[in-house]
Amino acid sequence: MLLALGDRSLNLSNQSAAGSAGNLSFDSQLLASPAGSLGRTGHLTVAVCLGVILLLGSLGNLLVMLIFVKFQAIRTPINLILLNISLSDLLVCVFGTPFSLASSVRGRWLLGKAGCKWYGFANSLFGIVSLVSLSILSYERYATVRQRQANPVVSSYTKSWLCIIGSWIYSLFWTLPPLFGWSSYGPEGPGTTCSVSWHAKSPSNFSYIICLFIFCLVLPLLTMIYCYGKILQMIRKQVCRFHLTSVQKREHHVLFMVVSMVTCYLLCWMPYGIVSLIATFGQPGTISPSVSIIPSILAKTSTFVNPILYVLLNKQFYKCFILLIKCGPPPKQLQTTVNSKASQDFNNAAGGTLDIHLSCMQTDERPN
Repeated sequence: MLLALGDRSLNLSNQSAAGSAGNLSFDSQLLASPAGSLGRTGHLTVAVCLGVILLLGSLGNLLVMLIFVKFQAIRTPINLILLNISLSDLLVCVFGTPFSLASSVRGRWLLGKAGCKWYGFANSLFGIVSLVSLSILSYERYATVRQRQANPVVSSYTKSWLCIIGSWIYSLFWTLPPLFGWSSYGPEGPGTTCSVSWHAKSPSNFSYIICLFIFCLVLPLLTMIYCYGKILQMIRKQVCRFHLTSVQKREHHVLFMVVSMVTCYLLCWMPYGIVSLIATFGQPGTISPSVSIIPSILAKTSTFVNPILYVLLNKQFYKCFILLIKCGPPPKQLQTTVNSKASQDFNNAAGGTLDIHLSCMQTDERPN
């Protein structure tokens, strides 16, 4: 009996030691930078890039929110989706980038195991909200243009709020599972950031990453391509019918916006997705830490690219931005100006109908 108790005690001790060794292994991986290949200069270069992203992203998205607060005319249903994109990007700047910046300065992750899980979860959550909102925005613009061919569309704040709430629920659906065992969050790249554990070789991790890639990256991209492609197709039909020079100029502007949106989406997010898939399904060591940090930085640049692309190229936002800088007219005066312009465009006979279709891409206005 004593021998049995001794064996049991020995087994428990071995299990405890194994558990401690497992925790030590994780903590060692988490706290010690695996990226000697980056070196001090490499880490400081990454820190400078993250500092620029943090500054531009914070200022750009705060500016968008300030415009929303100051100008009531901006608060249209479709523009609420733009606000949601800016909010999610700002949250990345607040709850993510500062920690990876500080870790890059020190050359190692500073917040421990719990901080790594929080960072991975929060950045994944806010990033997916932004991606899903971009696809929702493209669909809303497409639906608006399509319905305006028959009759003016009635604004629906309820629909926009449901889309916004849906984007957060959808993102939570895909970012909570790693906290409960379907994959996990851990250090990535040079060990100064955390994300989904791309290098874990398990069926659970493989299945999660495939689903994440399809439903949170490829699906939003295909939605954007389809919706903006349909918008351009409808605009092209109208241009060929009326042969209006002014409308052709607007078409070129819309084409530039569409190409810019899809291109920036691809440049910011596709490298990260492809490198992550290679890290997951490729041979160990295929993707070095110095290579993997580049797509990670590109993904973070979306936090300041989105305000420029979706706001400053938007005529209505741009006018409000100029008025804000010049301390221009109050919101009511701006609303009158916007409504007058929309009414004038809407009553422009044959060409006016097309103008208002194009206008919805450039200003996101809804005619009265």
